[in-house]
Amino acid sequence: MSTAEPAAGPRSPLVWIFLLLLMLASGAAIPAQGRVNAALTTEIGDPVLAATISFSVGTTIMILVSFGTRRGRRSMSRVLPAVRAGHIRWWYFLAGCVGGYFVLTQTLTIGLIGVAVFTVAVVTGQTLGGLLWDRIGLGPAGRMRLNPFRIGGAALTVLAVLWAVSPQLEAAGQGPAWLALVLLPLSGGFLQAGQQAINGRHSAAYGGPAPGTLFNFLAGTVFLLLIWAGKALFVGVQPALSDTWWHYLGGPLGIIFIALGALLVTRVGVLIAAMGMIAGQLLGSLLLDVLLPTAGSLVTTATVLGTALTLAAVVLASLPDILRGRTAR
Repeated sequence: MSTAEPAAGPRSPLVWIFLLLLMLASGAAIPAQGRVNAALTTEIGDPVLAATISFSVGTTIMILVSFGTRRGRRSMSRVLPAVRAGHIRWWYFLAGCVGGYFVLTQTLTIGLIGVAVFTVAVVTGQTLGGLLWDRIGLGPAGRMRLNPFRIGGAALTVLAVLWAVSPQLEAAGQGPAWLALVLLPLSGGFLQAGQQAINGRHSAAYGGPAPGTLFNFLAGTVFLLLIWAGKALFVGVQPALSDTWWHYLGGPLGIIFIALGALLVTRVGVLIAAMGMIAGQLLGSLLLDVLLPTAGSLVTTATVLGTALTLAAVVLASLPDILRGRTAR
């Protein structure tokens, strides 16, 4: 895979603003999904089952979209030719397992290390992953140069997130023993950036994000079903459902994140897409804490300014491409 710039040519600043809005919308779906899945977990008392239900709903919707619409069927018809031509490798279809793994790291660690530390670990993993996957060319744009703007923007993103969650870090009051658990969400974020790169490959090969999104949900659903079945075998489970309709919106919100993320990776590369979605996650969390606060919600000046700084980091990393777009007109 040769060194390359993002798939498209130079773009105007207005196009970059539109792409940034898509990144923010994609990232904002994650904290919203977390709220929904947390409420479902509280209702049914089983976090693994809640994650499985969320993925299953997403899978059902994507099956309907992929096979029940003309555009979806047209995209699905390109899957086998892309595999035969070598554009898609067999292990690309397992990328959805990363989503299942990420949900498990969330379930296993947030109660022990806190939301703030979990967020910093995930963001650090996503940023490091974005740098690496762009450099080795895992995404559809091929290998991308790590210029000072990209590296500086990545470092600024991590610092901005640390600043945004610093009030929660101070309030956590945890000892150093649990810091080893941070490696789980860090690895989840690192692999999630790779998942987005592979999703971008799917999207580029089929001319749209629907097939790749479906494969992600299928793999994630199977992965979580196996985990839940193993839990049932060893400790027993009691299947349950919620009567509240919005408890099942986790799947649709996941579709927004995966589909938009796959599309964005083909336009701006893995690193900038990851950074933009990180900014969206912080912005979405901030809006939820302001508009729909829950126990433990904490909004301070550092939270607001740190969130704003993540947006500045995305602009910094994108600056060479934005300036190239202006000079190309």
